[in-house]
Formats: sequence, C-alpha cells, structure tokens
Amino acid sequence: MSLAALSSGCIYRINIQQGNFLDQAAVNQVQPGMTRSQVRYLLGTPMVADSFNKEQWDYIYYLKKGRTGHLDTRRVTVYFESDKVARLDKPSDAVAAQQAASAAEMKNGRTY
Repeated sequence: MSLAALSSGCIYRINIQQGNFLDQAAVNQVQPGMTRSQVRYLLGTPMVADSFNKEQWDYIYYLKKGRTGHLDTRRVTVYFESDKVARLDKPSDAVAAQQAASAAEMKNGRTY
C-alpha cells in the first residue's frame, strides 16, 4: 500500500516563507527625511542587518509554494544619511500590483 502511495506522486511539500512581507501602501509611506524609528514602525525590523554598512536596511521577502514551486520574491532597500532616510529602492507600483495579485492567488489557493 505504501508503495502505491509513493508511486502515485502524492508527496507533500511545504510552503517556504521567509522575511518581511511588505504591504505596498506601507512602503509608499516611507519618505526621505524620516527617522529610523518611523521606518521601523511602518515596515518592521529589517530582515538583513548589514554589519559593514549601518546606513542601509534591506527588507527581503521570499515565498516558495511547495507543490508547484511558484516563487514570489520582493526586496526593498532603505538608505540612511545621518539617521534619516536618504532614498528608497522599491518595486514600481506596476510591479507591486502584479506581486500583490500573485500573492492573492496563492492565498486563495489557486496556485498550489
């Protein structure tokens, strides 16, 4: 019986989720001149703390659906000068909308 289950390809693969899930509305609220605490309030604690560059925070999100291998990745980088936001590298609104639609499909169970 176990041989039949193995041969049918019924292997459960878990979803792998890592990092900070970032809402595009929160990312859009980050503006130059904001303090580190204001950014942390909006986006949370950064996923990667660079010990060599204290003036950069990286927010990375990774989700791999187990069964299909569908991959969703996002990255936002905040650059500081004198403890204030100098600039922000983020996905464009069009890319963010596409990523949000992909995440909604996965959440609703249409992409396994």
